[in-house]
Order: sequence, then structure tokens, then C-alpha cells
Amino acid sequence: MATTNKPPVVVVLQLTGGNDYFNTIIPFTDGNYHDSRRSLGIPEERVLKLDDKLGMHPAMGPMKEIYDSGDMAIIHGIGYENSPRSHFRSMDIWHTCEPKTVGTEGWVARATREFDPDGENPITTVNVGQALPRALVAPGVSVASVADVSNYGLLTSIEQKEQRDRVLQRFANMYAPAIGSGPVMDYLGQTGLDALKGADILKVAPERYKSSIEYGSSPIAHKLRDISMVHAADLGTRFFYCDYGSFDTHAAQATLHSQLWSDTAEAVADFWDDLREQGTDDNVVMFLFSEFGRRVRDNGSGTDHGAAGVAFAIGPSVKGGMYSEYPDTRPEALEQGDLVPNMDYRGVYSTILEDWMKLDPVPIVNGTFEQPKFIETNGHS
Repeated sequence: MATTNKPPVVVVLQLTGGNDYFNTIIPFTDGNYHDSRRSLGIPEERVLKLDDKLGMHPAMGPMKEIYDSGDMAIIHGIGYENSPRSHFRSMDIWHTCEPKTVGTEGWVARATREFDPDGENPITTVNVGQALPRALVAPGVSVASVADVSNYGLLTSIEQKEQRDRVLQRFANMYAPAIGSGPVMDYLGQTGLDALKGADILKVAPERYKSSIEYGSSPIAHKLRDISMVHAADLGTRFFYCDYGSFDTHAAQATLHSQLWSDTAEAVADFWDDLREQGTDDNVVMFLFSEFGRRVRDNGSGTDHGAAGVAFAIGPSVKGGMYSEYPDTRPEALEQGDLVPNMDYRGVYSTILEDWMKLDPVPIVNGTFEQPKFIETNGHS
């Protein structure tokens, strides 16, 4: 258990595309599993056993080691009622905490606003990737989005402060005619300025970073290394967000799913080894999720969109073990051929927000939900 006075930080890793829960955490003694996965079933002897009933996909070895060390919570059956089985709609629901209407504010953006109501630090939240997830978007909330920290910082070659200020001013002037003509342009103008300020701040991260950990060559390894780099620079970032995938394995799943989890598990393990080496691990919790699980019965080569999924929380302040229940796998218990969610994702967000980040979760997730207690609440002050 970690005890630290440093402000708590969350790293969200989104497994984009709908990760196959049934082949990620495998009920290897369950006849329904073997009956349903005639093409894609993992033989019991290859499963990385967690207990006498459940085990991890064989490609997840480095994450199994984290689980065995007591620093990982596995949250079963996560999702929400009436899953639409659409990537876009489902991600929207996860991002905005609005399952019934189309939301306009992301949950991470709302939390960012709590930490930095006046938008003083443009890198309170950092997204590592090409596109900005909706979880990070809300009017008036500034987020830095970086594809590559080492090459980020549009102004790294401009040494004198006067020149940097001139460039910032020029950027502001481009928007000046439109600013005030509506919230969209106002937001764009501020976001543009914040992006340049963020670039300026983040350019110190690669200079300060030294590590003996050799990450793999996968895109997720690169992203997590960038997150470690920025976190180690201690620039006041409270939320990091990145994604990997696609986990949309309609075909060729046996090879693809294995490769995705091999990349992810190795990168996650390297990330935590790196943080430990830097002495920056004690105030971090990592959360992994996917927008839905996949159909119980395979289609011969892959699996179609499903409902219930699995999430993971990792860190020294995480109470390791399993939370919620593995959904009922009997054919008569399925809905439209899918495992039925039994843990509302907003309850899991609420645990992270309340027990870890010390925020009131109700306005951020739009309600009160059962919270699995996977955070050592006395481990952080």
C-alpha cells in the first residue's frame, strides 16, 4: 500500500473497439464457455489461472504478474443496461455518462474543471494520441492533446521568450476578429492559445526524463512511455488519457486478440516498472476499459459486438482482487446472446473520483451508483 502526499493522478487506457471479455478473463471450468467458443476457445492448460475457475488470456502474462503482486483489481461484468452494441454510441455513453441522451460534456473534462476551475494549467489533463476523446471535451476546459511528446512543442526551436510571446500573440490576433462572436470561436481561440502554452510547458519533459526501461515498439508502449515522461516531469497533470486498438475482432480473432493483449500487457508492465524506477508510482492509479464485450458464441473466426465487459484498475493504492461477479454464462441467462452487465461503469468511475481523486462524483457521473471499493482509502492523504 502506498502512502504519499503527492496529488493523486489517474491514467486511463481505453481499449478501443470492444475487447472480448469472454477470452480475456476466461471461465476455464465452464462448459458454456467451451460449448460457445468452438473455434476460439482457449484450452485450460494455456489459461493463466487466477483461481480455480477464472484465468487470463495466455498473452497477458505481464499483467498476471501485476495481479499476483496484489496491485490489480479486476472488475467483472462492467457496462450499463440496454447496450446499443454500436461503437460510437457506446463510447459516447462511457465518455459522457449519459446513457439516455447524447451528452455534451466528458466525465474527465468535468473532473478537470473541478481541479482547475479557472483553466490556469493547460496540462491539468493530457491526452496522448491523435484524436481528442469526448471524455476530455467540455466548454471552457483546456486539455493538451499530444501525438508524440518527444516531438511536441511547436515552439521548441524558439529560444527567446519575446519571440515565443510574439508567436502566441500572433495566434491570438488570428482569432481576434471572431472572438466574442460566439462560444465556439471563443473556445477555439482559448484552446489554440492553451495548446501553444501546453506545448511550451511539455517540452521540458523529454529533457528531464531518464530511464533504463526498454519499452516495446508497439504504439501503446510509445504512448505509455510518453505518459511516464510527462508524469516524471511533475508539471501538475492530474489525468492522462490514451487508447489502443482496435479490439474489434470480427475475424482472425485468435491471432489479433493475442497480439493486442501481448502489446498491452507488456506496455503496462513496462510502464509500472518505469514509474517505480523513477519513484513516481505511488500516486498513480491506472484504469483500463473497453466500450463493450463481445458475443458469447464465436462466429467461426471472430466475435460480434456484445454487452458486458471487464475493466482493470492498477496501482500501489489498489486493493487487488476481483470485484462484482462474472456474469451468468447459461444460454437462458444471456440477452441477445450476450453476457449481461451487473456493474454500472459510472459506479467504477465514482470509486476513482471519490476514493482516489477526492472529488464528489455525483455531478461528474450524473448520479449515485454502487461503488466497488478497490482503492485503499487510507493509503493517500
